[in-house]
Amino acid sequence: MVNRRFWRARIEHQWTQRSILWLRGVRRAGKTSLAQSLDDVEYFDCELPRVRRAMEDPEAFLQGLRGKRVVLDEVHRLPNPSELLKIAADHFPKTSVLATGSSTLGASSRFRDTLAGRKTELWLTPMIEGDLADFGRTDLPHRLLHGGLPPFFLSPELPERDFQEWMDAYWAKDIQELFRLERRASFQRFVELLMAQSGGIFEATKFATPCGVSRTTIVNYLAVLEATSVALVLRPFSSRRSNEIVSAPKVYGFDTGLVCMHRGWSSLRPADLGQLWEHFVLNELTAHLQTTDLRYWRDKQGHEIDLIWLPRGKNPIAIECKWSARDFDPSNLLVFARAYPEATLLVTTPDSRPAFARTYSGIEVNFLTLDRLVGLIG
Repeated sequence: MVNRRFWRARIEHQWTQRSILWLRGVRRAGKTSLAQSLDDVEYFDCELPRVRRAMEDPEAFLQGLRGKRVVLDEVHRLPNPSELLKIAADHFPKTSVLATGSSTLGASSRFRDTLAGRKTELWLTPMIEGDLADFGRTDLPHRLLHGGLPPFFLSPELPERDFQEWMDAYWAKDIQELFRLERRASFQRFVELLMAQSGGIFEATKFATPCGVSRTTIVNYLAVLEATSVALVLRPFSSRRSNEIVSAPKVYGFDTGLVCMHRGWSSLRPADLGQLWEHFVLNELTAHLQTTDLRYWRDKQGHEIDLIWLPRGKNPIAIECKWSARDFDPSNLLVFARAYPEATLLVTTPDSRPAFARTYSGIEVNFLTLDRLVGLIG
């Protein structure tokens, strides 16, 4: 059993804040293995009929677990999962419950109560930088090509068939059971196109015709992907200047492995590494910040900043993601700095060790590795 130190520490910390912890993440992200790796837990797989029968009387079920640490895996398989979790929170506060599922609590009508004020949430993203050492393989290009779902990352060969099986299971078990969408071919075509164009500006009308559905349906599809953490949607940062993009989001596929598969990449060129590094940085920051409220910036002349972080009550932090510090072109950051002179300007690369600063036209830009970036803004 792999000891995923970062995630175990987060679970233990969040259990000190609330007795109910909702662990969400995409299929095969490792929720079950992580839950089973915790110390002194009672584990229940809610996919099993006998387990669901045991929970038909939630109060009696919880009575026998009073004061223990309990894992309810795939809890959304229950007919009314929020009822059991609400009873646990209100009447068994000394029982620590970790409930897992693929989506946010409010994403499906099966959850009649989002348990606001009664639980905390933890988003298990694909593997982060700290996970690589825990899994015993720190080869970053391998992580980018194979992706961050542990079984696929550990595969010695490129797991193309596994990626397709993942998509089939995602449709059958997550989409159909939680959202009951129709037109499987249209939905899967949308996912394929979105992954292939991952990191680009999203325009719903461009997907409608090739998917054979309306623009409204495409917007609904994107909302489902976002609710199940399969798509990360970044809104533009803007102070409503006339030359800034103010509404069009950028959309990223959740995992570099699936992005590579849908782009037809079986090996990576230097230019590919740069694009995937941006995805990896976004994944890392999402894991540590536990939010998708990162932004991007773009003006109508085509200048763009990869990521903008807005700490509460502080000035914006502009982040450029580059595979190598040698390849950095400062022109986009300089345009942004002139519009927002109070901003902190950062470039994160794998080779910025030790961290250093450069000055361009009187404007300071700091270069740092991803772990230093996380330490700075996390």
